[in-house]
Order: sequence, then structure tokens, then C-alpha cells
Amino acid sequence: MQHPHPYLTTRSHGFLPSPVRDVWEASMQPGVISLAGGNPDLSLAPLDWLADASSRLIRDRGHEVLQYSSGTGTTELRESIVELMAAEHIHADVAGIQVTAGSQMALDVVTKLLCEQGDTILVEDPTYVGALGIFGGAGLRVEHVPMDADGLVPEALRERIRHLAAQGRRPRMLYTIPNFQNPRGVTLAESRRPEIVEICRAAGIPIVEDNPYGMLAFEPRQLTSLHELDPENVVYLGSFSKVLAPGLRVGWATAPEWMRRPLQLASESTVICASPLSQALAADYIAHHDFRSIISRATAVYAKRAAALIGALEGRLPEGSTLTHPQGGFFSWVTLPEGWTTAELLDAAIYEKVVFVPGASFCAPGEGQRELRLAFSFESPDRLTEGARRLGLAFERTAASIAA
Repeated sequence: MQHPHPYLTTRSHGFLPSPVRDVWEASMQPGVISLAGGNPDLSLAPLDWLADASSRLIRDRGHEVLQYSSGTGTTELRESIVELMAAEHIHADVAGIQVTAGSQMALDVVTKLLCEQGDTILVEDPTYVGALGIFGGAGLRVEHVPMDADGLVPEALRERIRHLAAQGRRPRMLYTIPNFQNPRGVTLAESRRPEIVEICRAAGIPIVEDNPYGMLAFEPRQLTSLHELDPENVVYLGSFSKVLAPGLRVGWATAPEWMRRPLQLASESTVICASPLSQALAADYIAHHDFRSIISRATAVYAKRAAALIGALEGRLPEGSTLTHPQGGFFSWVTLPEGWTTAELLDAAIYEKVVFVPGASFCAPGEGQRELRLAFSFESPDRLTEGARRLGLAFERTAASIAA
């Protein structure tokens, strides 16, 4: 094990490696099918329009879009974000929106504003590994709260808050991904949403609601935003990464009034301003495209891919396994029977030329040893079916090793 350099802080040890990058080398080998990375398929994005629009914007507005800009975000983009959020039945006003260089930056800045080093925060179990990297780097004490097929469990949340209160620890925030959660793929039940909001309001715990997948529902459905239920206690994070292109690095936070000025100052201190060119492209996309139809067509493709992967896995999973059936987003989550470990399974999977992300990276320390995340967003249905077949062979190989 490499010893840290004496110049580095204790906080620097908390940053976590990406589990997707951990399998990156294996996924790049010829013939390997990757079920690891949750990447949008950019062949479904309007790339020709993006190329033409980039050229047009630089030619016609280059002195503007290649210059420094407002630290809060351009007015045209913030107006477009209000329209995008309205498509999910979420009300927002332009003054409450802070544009960031991706929602990862938004989460980092919000965390800095809400938490001091050593503070306790609440997250779902499992949760997004990129968030755990931010929290670890900030030196926070992360408490995982159980989920089930209907998302975060309200009574488990209450109990965890009571347990921490008995220790003199008040959580500084709850971080949650209520819609098509990464990594588990489940959605917080509509009946639970007001209860979760009320629990946190009563305990004086702000909620950070991360919603990158909300528009990617496989069937039309209205999901009530936690921010909509309590805009003064919920900070909403949004992103263009899954509905346009992640390389633009455009995200935002919709903040309560008490956070807006600190959020602006912290964002300016971090990047001065998000890319004005990327902001102009995102705003132009909303203003001059039928973005709802584009997203709907892409989501239909993702739905077919999810069905292909899940259908091909059924009958191949070891007896006693469970598999989530997401209604949107990019991911499904497998829990294997007692006695299995995904570390051993991954070796067998790589041998069969298929890769996934082990679940331990998303879970509380010592947990997630029998879980794995499968991404279906990027590969074609045929390759997903073949990936499931190869994973089935890896299950057989691992079962034989366990029995030996």
C-alpha cells in the first residue's frame, strides 16, 4: 500500500476511485461487453445540430459565448431550465437557479455550504459513488439508510435520526436520488415522498434531491419532486448530461432563498462561471428543439435495452438472487445468494468478456459484497442479450468454484 505524502491533508485520503474506472482497462479489451458505465448513448442525441449550432454560436456570438460570463449562469439558460423543470411538473423561478459545470459540481458546492469536516450526513444504501467521493473528500461521516423496492424506507430514516440524536449527532443533510436511483434503479414511492419531506423538516435536516434521470421514465408517469413539496428545505440538482450530452458539463442547483447568495459566491469561487458556450448550446436546444420528443425517443430505446437485459438474465441468475426492474433511468441491481461475492464473480465475468460494477463501492463499509450494478443504457439489445449470456456463464463458473 502506498503511503500518503506528508504534504497531503487527512481530507485528501477521503477521495474515492471510480469503480467504473477500476474495470475500465478490462472493458477496453477487444470483444468485451461492458455493463459497467452508465453512459447515455450519444447516437440518440442531435449531434449534427450540436455541430452546426456550435459553429453558428461562435461565428455570430463568439465575443459573448467565449468570454467570461455571469457566475450565476446566463439568463437565457436559466429561463430554459425553468421550462425543462416544468416538463417534470416542477415549479422554479429564474432567481433560484444556479448554473454549474455539471451537477457533480453543484453537489460539491452545496455540500461545502451545508457541512463542516466531521459532520454526519444521511444517504441511501446503496447510493451514487460520485457523491460518496465528494463526501469522503469533505471528511464527512456518512450514514447509510436502508432502501427497499419502493425506495428510501421512512421508518428506517426516522430510526436512524433517533439513533444519531441519542449520540448527540444531528445530520447536516439527506442526499437522495428519488427517481430511477443510481445504482439500484428503484423509484421512491409517491406515497412516501411527503413523509420523507416531513421527517426531515421536523428534524431540521435539509434534503439534497439529485434528479438526473427523472425525464427518462419508460412509461408516462408524474413523479412529485421533493423540492416541489418543500422548496424551502430541499435543494434540487439537475443536469443536461443524460438528456443532451455529458460532455457539455452543464448542470444546476435550484436553491431555497436562504442559500442563493452563498451558492452563487461558492460557485464563482470554484469555476468563475460555467462554460458560456455550453450554456448557449443547452439554452438553444430547449428554445429551438422539441426536446420532449427527442428525450421521449431516447427513453423508448433505453426501455427496450432494459427489457432485453433483464429478460435475458431471468433464468440465468443463481437461485435465490434478486433483480430490480427499473421503470426508467440506466441501471438495474442484482443481489446474489449468501456465500457469493462479486469480487470472485468479476474475475469470472472478465474471463467471459463481460464486465459490471461490484456493489460494494456504492454501499456502507463492509456491505454490498453480494451486489452488482448493471448498466443497460449504452449497449444495443443484441449485445445486452449476449452480455447476459456471458454473465450466465460467469455465474456457472463462480458457482462451481463455491461448491469446490
